[in-house]
Amino acid sequence: MAWSYRKRIKIIPGVHLNISRKGISTTIGVKGASLNIGPGGTYLNTSIPALGIRNRQRLSPAGAAPPVYDTPEVTTLEPERRGNIFSVAPNEVTSNDMKGVKETIIAAHRQKKELMADLEKVKSSLGLSRIKLVFSYVFLIGLVAKSVRQKIRETITAQQEAVEQINEQIDNSCMRMDVEFDADIKAKFDSLSEAFKLLSQSKKVWDVTAATSQNRVAARSAASTLVMKTEVAIAIKDIPDIKSDVNPLWLKNANGADLYFYPGFIVMYDSHDQFGIIGLDELQFDFGAVRFIEDGVVPADSKVIDRTWAKVNKNGTPDKRFKGNYQIPVVRYGRISLKTKQGMHEEYEFSNYEATESFGHALSNYIRSVS
Repeated sequence: MAWSYRKRIKIIPGVHLNISRKGISTTIGVKGASLNIGPGGTYLNTSIPALGIRNRQRLSPAGAAPPVYDTPEVTTLEPERRGNIFSVAPNEVTSNDMKGVKETIIAAHRQKKELMADLEKVKSSLGLSRIKLVFSYVFLIGLVAKSVRQKIRETITAQQEAVEQINEQIDNSCMRMDVEFDADIKAKFDSLSEAFKLLSQSKKVWDVTAATSQNRVAARSAASTLVMKTEVAIAIKDIPDIKSDVNPLWLKNANGADLYFYPGFIVMYDSHDQFGIIGLDELQFDFGAVRFIEDGVVPADSKVIDRTWAKVNKNGTPDKRFKGNYQIPVVRYGRISLKTKQGMHEEYEFSNYEATESFGHALSNYIRSVS
């Protein structure tokens, strides 16, 4: 009737981001050994104070110069966009400097998965013990029954304690990230978060999945580009395997992995084993306005800046060969584009242009300050 449960769990390394004017450095590890990643390169730090050992070993050279970020003026022209717009598989986009962070997240989830399997086994044993206790009142009598029931109760108590312990271990099986900002950079990130919250209140948010040119004369249309886009959501939302005091900015992806903006990196997250991490210094970001011929309902927070016809001549006049030809509003929407050399390529449109512009400036300013 004896029962015991023992489980040794790994100590998941913590991740510390130090964000200053010199750039973003990432320290991964526990006391005694850590991996430090920053603008000056990647170093392995080893420290055993009791033996007087301290060592710092350089593992990789400093990174390349950061890209230039565009902040285009408002334009009445559509940006040139061709073909499908999507990213490669998330496992293929991880930056070299972010591989240690990814491995930490994978280790945390693997441990959580093992603990959840253990939890199910203990719960099953607990249920069986409770059944045995019920039967002990039916089939056992006298002193023997009292002795058996006492042992079963002790087993149930131990199993209940094990359930509590495992649940606590599951809760702790995650990558814990703490962030240390320079004061001025913290202010810029706070401004970015506020701008994103305002952007998330847009009446419409679309993930642009394709854009192809069309012959305006043949189509009798004022639109030179046909755009395919899907309405999506954006919000402040966490990834289960990462715990941090700083909440990430989440953008739903209609044709791939979702995007989570943390202070030092972007996580392209599809599932627990399908994700990639991209350093902000590798992000090519731009934003601006786009003219869109809106044949549907114009969102309440959008501005109509022009009008055209359903069937239009090259000079903009209505094509009188079509009966019932009608006017269509031309609306100004906001647009952002996110790319990396590793294969990330995402584009979004927003009904609220002013909110898009504020977010675009806030993100550009933040990236410049840490690159």
